[in-house]
Amino acid sequence: MWTPDSIKFGAFLAPFHPLDADPALQLRRDIDLMEHLDHLGFEEAWMGEHHSTGAEIVPSPEVFIAAAAERTERIRFGTGVVSLPYHHPLITVDRMMQLDLQTRGRVIFGTGPGKIPLDAHMMGIDPRDQRRRQGEALEAILPLMRGEIVNMETDWFTLRDARAQLPTYDPAGIEVVTASTISPNGSVLAGTNGLSLLSLAASSPSGFDALDRNWSIYEKVSAEHGHTADRSTWRVVNPMFLAETQADAERAVSRRIQSMAYYANRQNGRYPVWGETPQGVIEHWRHESLGEFGQAIIGTPDQAIAQIERLIEKTGGFGTMLILHVDMANWEDTKRSYELFASEVVPHFRRRNVRRQASLQFAEDNREYLIGNLVGALEKARTDYYGAPAQTGA
Repeated sequence: MWTPDSIKFGAFLAPFHPLDADPALQLRRDIDLMEHLDHLGFEEAWMGEHHSTGAEIVPSPEVFIAAAAERTERIRFGTGVVSLPYHHPLITVDRMMQLDLQTRGRVIFGTGPGKIPLDAHMMGIDPRDQRRRQGEALEAILPLMRGEIVNMETDWFTLRDARAQLPTYDPAGIEVVTASTISPNGSVLAGTNGLSLLSLAASSPSGFDALDRNWSIYEKVSAEHGHTADRSTWRVVNPMFLAETQADAERAVSRRIQSMAYYANRQNGRYPVWGETPQGVIEHWRHESLGEFGQAIIGTPDQAIAQIERLIEKTGGFGTMLILHVDMANWEDTKRSYELFASEVVPHFRRRNVRRQASLQFAEDNREYLIGNLVGALEKARTDYYGAPAQTGA
């Protein structure tokens, strides 16, 4: 039975970075963020795979996760996502199995078809083939991960007596996740193969509208293929940046947010009026969308709580809320954003302060009795020590 206090929290990084800073420092800062999230108690951190257009600078989430795992103790890492059409299935499996062993089971295998058109173009891949290739790759990858021998031939890979020589750290295997946006394709693929679901566009107007519909499709397809649709493994993504006040949040992001919008708009050849000022970008991201990832919360913990409750009401419940991380503030303000989320948003849903609040409420409701007894006890202690006060008469 799903309950709100079972929700987990994490961060999802493409990662988005401005094009005017040192990429070596940006990568180190992302690893520092993993350590900070681990310290704050976040359960998951996801890192994407991209090969072009400048801002999303991690071509190998596996290499990044291997480094970050050595700096952390408990947080789990997801590949967000491995673009399956770009890799031979056996190599993909071998790398994930090695990473699973190195991290001692802290890996989640997120999969997708690939997103950036230039990535596919440089490899000579027709974008129309990418979703087909994703399905074919999974057809090979899943039995390989189970230890089976696979023989398979397609127009882009061949497997002959193929097997993975390494085991998974947990005999139950590695959790495999499929990305979904607005269309039901991700839900059908995940349900068919018994995979977990990752909703990347949960807070975009059209993505939000499709959440409950896509989950219903996922449940239906899962049942048809003998799998159980488990809400605890459903992840939704929402952009968020928090500060003590909305004005503080706007000031923190005002220097960099415009460059991030410029990156997204340049890919589409659009230069809208709203992108000409930081405040214009803030308002557009709040009320329209941050690309495919949806409407951003740039404000306070209370606003983050309200948005998560809105997502819960729409979906009927999910397992993990992932904050889409955009490098749009300095390091101190970035850390503070996650600290506010961990200290004020997470306890709201985990109900960690219910007993403390009940204790104070009882003290308030019974103050006359409790304070009366305290006064009486203090008076008795004084009398026992000093004796009864002398009586004065007329």
